[in-house]
Amino acid sequence: MKVHSTPIDSWSGRGPARQRRRCPGRCNGPGKPPIFADGPAKGKRPRSASARPARAPPGHGLYFPDGATCAPAAGEHGVGFVDWWSGNSRATGHDALRRELYFFSLYRLLEAGLLAFLAFSPFGEFFVVLEQPFIAQTAAVLYLVAAVLLLAIRSDPERSLSIQAGTGVIIDIAAAAIAIHTMAGLESGIALLLVINIGAAAILMSLPSALLVAALAGGALLLQFFLAGGNAAMLEQGRSLAEPVMFAISYLGIALFTHQLGQQMRASQQLVEQRDIDLANLAQVNELIIRRMRTGLLVVDDDNRVRMFNESAWHLLGNPPADERRLGTVAPELSRRLWGWRNGRPPDTKPVALAEDVAEVIPRFTLLGSDEQLVLIFLEDTTLFSRKAEQLTLNTLGRLSASIAHEIRNPLAAISYSAQLLEECEVLPEADRRLVEIINTQCTRMNGIVQNILGMARRERAQPEPVELALWVKRFVDEYKASQPLEAVELNARAETSPVRVLVDNQQLHQIVTILVSNAITYGRLPGEPARISVVANPAKPGQTPSLSVIDRGPGIPPKVVENIFEPFYTTSEHGTGLGLYIAHQLCEANQATLGYETVAGGGSHFRIQFAKAQG
Repeated sequence: MKVHSTPIDSWSGRGPARQRRRCPGRCNGPGKPPIFADGPAKGKRPRSASARPARAPPGHGLYFPDGATCAPAAGEHGVGFVDWWSGNSRATGHDALRRELYFFSLYRLLEAGLLAFLAFSPFGEFFVVLEQPFIAQTAAVLYLVAAVLLLAIRSDPERSLSIQAGTGVIIDIAAAAIAIHTMAGLESGIALLLVINIGAAAILMSLPSALLVAALAGGALLLQFFLAGGNAAMLEQGRSLAEPVMFAISYLGIALFTHQLGQQMRASQQLVEQRDIDLANLAQVNELIIRRMRTGLLVVDDDNRVRMFNESAWHLLGNPPADERRLGTVAPELSRRLWGWRNGRPPDTKPVALAEDVAEVIPRFTLLGSDEQLVLIFLEDTTLFSRKAEQLTLNTLGRLSASIAHEIRNPLAAISYSAQLLEECEVLPEADRRLVEIINTQCTRMNGIVQNILGMARRERAQPEPVELALWVKRFVDEYKASQPLEAVELNARAETSPVRVLVDNQQLHQIVTILVSNAITYGRLPGEPARISVVANPAKPGQTPSLSVIDRGPGIPPKVVENIFEPFYTTSEHGTGLGLYIAHQLCEANQATLGYETVAGGGSHFRIQFAKAQG
């Protein structure tokens, strides 16, 4: 099976796809794309001179063998675009316009230099006749100085591009008008040079401003024409009124055309930038998904060197050092299986732990792209499969147990009723009466098991309602004492006078606390001493919600047992079912509360119900 090559080969840098890549973000190590990246080529040193720890800070990028991590960069639109091979930021549309203004300023400087050459150079007399040398030379110097200043200030980000372009083209028109008036023989040439100035300015200006500048240029040519003597005088020199009129119309046309062209260019540039932002966001989502996957991912080249691994793989490999890239050193068993897969051996699907104190994984291999050089390794954590299988088993077992419990209930009731009738017999021997008592006791126990199983199987949805916890605790203790025979049991309620309100299903809370108190009566007493149990309503503390505690002063629960007490069917007593605490825990989750166990100083057990919300 081949993996789709689009999100991988485009970053891998192999084959014909190896071009200049762009990626969202910046690397705090060597320049690497954030998803899949090549390590250094054979025989070459890595770009980073020093290896840093491979552990990335939370919220940052993937792990690379050289310790680099990729983090998002802030840009103009919230995403930076970095050329990973050259290290240069990609120009935005605003930068492109500034670049056009830069070339426009260079062209103006060339024009100013040409006019200065014609005004001051002894070779200028071969091209033009200076009718007014002083004005021509002064205008040429001022135009040259203005061109240099405009070129210098064009990079100021505080200045508007349209204002700079408009100011420059007005200076161009004034300089061209003076040059035409003071230099004979250059009328058509200077007017033709002005076409480029007007067209370049129209790209950077609004349409009304561009047309106004074009009309101003045409008006300057017409004004100069009439100042030079009008149509009769110009006809003697071989020029007519049609020439400045045609130039004026050309200026208006070129301004309109280049402005429309500039708008299309800007729209295309904005579309390209938006596409780049979308691709950058997709790349970041891609990277985040891969980094947060529970399945470990490794990319290994044909030299058995690790090119990239995500966070899960780093943990499943036992947190290897950042400068270690040889797969045979990092995970010898994984390297052996990869060699067997590459050589066509039957795959080994047995779970294996790749380091000490890590979960077992099942490695799976697939090629990246078509060059058959890179291999993508999936490390599937077997604990995930175990949990799913356990959950499926519990669901199936729950349904099966409920069905069996329902069928047992009727015969159990008949046995219990018959035993009660036998117990009422006056001539029943004492030994048989003892047997009947045993039957009644075990029937009661079996009935409790059936009730627990049925309650677990058909648990109803919680119906939360506001409950005043302090009053509820006192009422619960009073009702429990009245309904249950308490021998050698000290059960008391503790609550503050201030109201403690929570949102919980009243009936389910009663069931939870009943289970906890019954457990405390059964297991929470020291030999020869009465069970001392407290039901406590705890008000909300800063940063916490209200809670309810059931505390006993018994022997407590061993630490090795604590981690399993909320699992179904787990019990350390031969008379227990292992369902009480499991049902209590499930009912707490149904009410968005948590049930936890805490040790008590001096001995005892403390079960705390932490409620999700405090009311009023």
